Amino acid sequence: MKVSDVMTLSVEVVRPDTTIREAADKMKGQDIGVLPVCEDDRVVGIVTDRDIVLRSVSGGHDPRTDLVRHAMTSGVFYCFEDQHPAEAARLMREKEVRRLPVLSRDMRLVGIVSLGDLVAITGDTELAGHTLEEVSQPARPNR
Repeated sequence: MKVSDVMTLSVEVVRPDTTIREAADKMKGQDIGVLPVCEDDRVVGIVTDRDIVLRSVSGGHDPRTDLVRHAMTSGVFYCFEDQHPAEAARLMREKEVRRLPVLSRDMRLVGIVSLGDLVAITGDTELAGHTLEEVSQPARPNR
């Protein structure tokens, strides 16, 4: 089995010059919490609903004019379509993320894989449980 067997193929994306409002509307319309940020079909970042709240809205920025490039995370973690799903799960554990963009070997976006995808298709609840346990470690509060 490969990541390409479990990934979601039709991936909603935004460009770096998309407004935060447009990105949030796209997330709401698709009922998703993450959007790869692409220039052409190359991933240059990722923006989550949490990024929007913490890096834009709570900073007092106007979501109608603030751009995704200001809220996105660059240096994206990803996996390749020909990798085994266990490798994607390991990367999710190590990087503490629940979703990974899936790239072809020529570095083009071809899909996205979530922890839920790994469980739904592989049925490997033990793999998912270990991954979720690591991803969900609470942050230490500021005291």
